[in-house]
Amino acid sequence: MATLLNPYISFRDTAREAMDFYQSVLGGEVKRNTFAEFQVSEDPAEADKIMHSQLETPGGLTLMAADVPNGQDHSVGDNIAISLSGEDESELRGYFEGLSAGGTVQVPFEQAPWGDMFGMFTDKFGIPWMVNGVAPEA
Repeated sequence: MATLLNPYISFRDTAREAMDFYQSVLGGEVKRNTFAEFQVSEDPAEADKIMHSQLETPGGLTLMAADVPNGQDHSVGDNIAISLSGEDESELRGYFEGLSAGGTVQVPFEQAPWGDMFGMFTDKFGIPWMVNGVAPEA
């Protein structure tokens, strides 16, 4: 798998509906995970929210989206980040370290509950990033 660079959109309770819409227009397949699947929220009202979804189209487009947890701010217009994902952990760690220099790290690049290496930061220009290193399959 080559490293992907794609948009990641945050929604307030409408990620499922939005991704279904984008799929209806762009085609492809949507994969989704809820907050409950990865036990990342103790709030029962968030159990069915989308923690992560990914649309991949036959033409090679990738779009990712999630619902924002109830306790986090959400502002339309400021609800998009850049996602880097792939299998080469050392390459992705280098991108994480380089791009986060001078910025603010919200989540260090470390193992996430879903088994991948993951981190989040805002770069020195105010752009939010997410980096995900896919765990090798056993």
